[in-house]
Amino acid sequence: MMSIVICGMAATGKTTVASIISRKLSLPLIGGGDILKEMAQERGYSPSGENWWDTEEGVKFLMERQKNPEFDKEADRKLVEKIKKGDIVVTSWTAPWITSAGFKVWLSASEETRAKRMSLRDKTDINESSAMIRIRDRENYSLYKEMYNINLGKDKTPFDLIINTDNKTPEAVAEIIIDKVMNFKKDNVD
Repeated sequence: MMSIVICGMAATGKTTVASIISRKLSLPLIGGGDILKEMAQERGYSPSGENWWDTEEGVKFLMERQKNPEFDKEADRKLVEKIKKGDIVVTSWTAPWITSAGFKVWLSASEETRAKRMSLRDKTDINESSAMIRIRDRENYSLYKEMYNINLGKDKTPFDLIINTDNKTPEAVAEIIIDKVMNFKKDNVD
């Protein structure tokens, strides 16, 4: 099985959808964020929980990463090797642009939908979630533009599939992806 790489801006459903796919296809799930969290811990941060990136400490580490792109490049090198081996589901901000391996999916959603999801997930005020989304979008765009010249959220050329998740359940999105991956695999084997 080829690797499935899920990408999208914050709160588009990447982790939730990737978890469903991982479970349904019995494939391991890893994210670039998991590798970065390990590196953050080595540097004295306390990354805990999936929502750590939306905390003050997570944003502080994001700012530190902007000053030293080697953090992300090291994590990306490790992630690309895993993608090339196959049989894995990956969430990543950069992998679709830095490797040709894997079936790549972009998930999109409106800022309003993303803020609602983040607010529910993190149990925060929707205005606070909207502000956090704007910060993360701006900072992640800037970071990956500087590091790899990626137009995150704007350049969709590396993707095999693009799905707007505004009005779809995570289960429905996962089913669409699994169906497309199986058809893609079949079409490229024949």
